[in-house]
Amino acid sequence: MDELVPNPWHTEDVIIVGAGIGGLVLALALHANGVPCRVFEAAPKIEPLGMGINIQPYATEILADLGLLDALESRAVVTREFVFYNRHGQEIYRSPAGRYGGQAFPQLSIHRADLHAVLLDAVQRRIGADHVRTGWRCLGVGQGGGRAWASFTRSAAGTAVYGSAVVGCDGIHSVVYRSLYPAGPPLRYSGTNMWRGTSVFPDFLSGASMVRAGLPAEGKLVVYPIRRDIDRRGNNLVNWVVEVDTPMADPTGATGTGRVADFAERFADWRFDWLDVPELLRCAHGPVLSMPMMDRDPLDRWSRGRITLLGDAAHPMVPLGSNGGGQAILDARSLATHLATAASVVQALRGYEEQRRPHTTNIVLGDRKGVVDLMVREVDRRTRGLPFRNLAEIISSDELAALSIPNYHEPVER
Repeated sequence: MDELVPNPWHTEDVIIVGAGIGGLVLALALHANGVPCRVFEAAPKIEPLGMGINIQPYATEILADLGLLDALESRAVVTREFVFYNRHGQEIYRSPAGRYGGQAFPQLSIHRADLHAVLLDAVQRRIGADHVRTGWRCLGVGQGGGRAWASFTRSAAGTAVYGSAVVGCDGIHSVVYRSLYPAGPPLRYSGTNMWRGTSVFPDFLSGASMVRAGLPAEGKLVVYPIRRDIDRRGNNLVNWVVEVDTPMADPTGATGTGRVADFAERFADWRFDWLDVPELLRCAHGPVLSMPMMDRDPLDRWSRGRITLLGDAAHPMVPLGSNGGGQAILDARSLATHLATAASVVQALRGYEEQRRPHTTNIVLGDRKGVVDLMVREVDRRTRGLPFRNLAEIISSDELAALSIPNYHEPVER
């Protein structure tokens, strides 16, 4: 790193690598706690990307504390309920979500681009537009002499940015992770591929339901609205996710372009009185993404000295329980609090990972067991995959309730 030229900026800034959800929430939380920071993003331009995302109440609370709830609710659909079905469209379980379930904060179903826009706007207004730099691709990180640095592709020799700490918020393919753990555990394919898309479609069920139907072995669908009345004719932008057990085509785990034709046959007979699935898929609006569901064996530590990891860079998890973004938000609050209150940066990073790592480890391992699908899987096992006439004869309400609460994903630190 001797050939790198240090920049003249404030050396006490926390250097945030990555301007995704975790990186931007961290910037806002640090700013709220009086800790200076800068954010560096590899993309040359921050553009509206992605599909739907669910913000669970434990994460919505943090965003509310940052003064963002009104802006988010104005763009989101406030989720009313969770509903679980078998592949025959028969209801297995229904439970209220967020405020409708008596919680203080709502669950929000929102387009990822809308969430990102709210976060980016808040960072630029509160901290300054010059504190988010695009087109800065991280090459590696280092530390010494009471400082940490990240190197970026900004000149022939590279540019080093120095600060009090470096936080890798650079996602599942994190450069910061590989710099800290060059021989660390690789990404692990779960055996299930995911296709994500959106459709312009009318209300179904409550109009704000989040539905999980079927199992990945034969075909699973997750579907929920994320934007209201986008055509002024009452149709919503509906996010859908298809999961199918399949060999992985790309060993790198990269997201690629998919086609509805890749999986449509599995859902050809999914015409239910509450949703016509073939029609939903036929109405696909915009691109379809193909994404292998990946995670990584949990790490024994996230931090080395003044460098640490956050969100998917620290704990990539298969997206089964709508936890990826929420856990990054919890990480951000925890890290910001520790950096604002600890006696030293090193102690702050140690305290942060001691607080957060056990919880995220539980989620990664719980998702590997398919905790979210336990109800549907148990009913499928007892019925041998056939339709049932009376659910109460198959499984009791107490058994369903016990299988419906994945407590592994609900840690809330105060």
